[in-house]
Amino acid sequence: MSNSSVKHMLLAVCFFALMNVAVKTLPHIPAIEIILFRSVFSFIASYLILKRKAVPVFGNNKKLLVIRGVVGSVGLITFFYTLQHIPLASAVTIQYLGPIFTSILGIFIVKEKVKPKQFLFFAIAFSGVIMIEGFDPRIDSLFLAIGITSALFSGLAYNVIRKLKNTEHPLVIVFYFPLVTIPIAGVLSYFFWKQPEGWDWAFLLLIGILSQLAQYFMTISYQNANLAKVSNLNYIGIIFALGFGFILFDETYNLFTYGGMLLVLSGVILNFLYARSPKSK
Repeated sequence: MSNSSVKHMLLAVCFFALMNVAVKTLPHIPAIEIILFRSVFSFIASYLILKRKAVPVFGNNKKLLVIRGVVGSVGLITFFYTLQHIPLASAVTIQYLGPIFTSILGIFIVKEKVKPKQFLFFAIAFSGVIMIEGFDPRIDSLFLAIGITSALFSGLAYNVIRKLKNTEHPLVIVFYFPLVTIPIAGVLSYFFWKQPEGWDWAFLLLIGILSQLAQYFMTISYQNANLAKVSNLNYIGIIFALGFGFILFDETYNLFTYGGMLLVLSGVILNFLYARSPKSK
């Protein structure tokens, strides 16, 4: 795993964390409507950059690109829904099941090998997620199911990105996300529309900018590194989620939550060090 892949994923994690805060700041705007605005911004930005770089906007493997757009849309819609209805750190930690699904599905979809010892590290991180969720009474079974659905579809999306590594420009993959999402979000938003006012517009624009940057750096990272090794860096975002939740939204947690955070970070660090070790090659 190259240093550039690590840097790209860390940048993506940072931008995603800031985007989550912006979404959480707009609880009065339906999640699907936020996704619509986000997708319109991403569509325009991606299209203009692709035209500027003279890259064919519709890519080569259109079937896989559409599939990436569909599974990515389902993952995003379900994640934003949980993000608005449960504490920030809880929503994010449920989403952190995504890298586990990514690694496991990667064995079958992109035929990547995962060393037996890495499953131990995944289990350590996974146990941390379970501990955090198990001691948060603010989450019911419905939100948990929706959150797990989001993580599963995120894992599918990341594997499709990996399969597109040798055929598509990263921005083409990013472009197909809003291309597919806009019609879906547009129809659903019709039934739940609420007119944004004042600072709502600034936050909606900020969400578009942050998500575009996050998607771009994440795509580059997944295209140039082993899925099982780089996907676990997503867990570092738990630090941002817990910090922002406490400082900005007065969300408090007990010692079990912090214990879960420690387990998650331990699993991430152990897997990262093992992936970089010559013995793991």
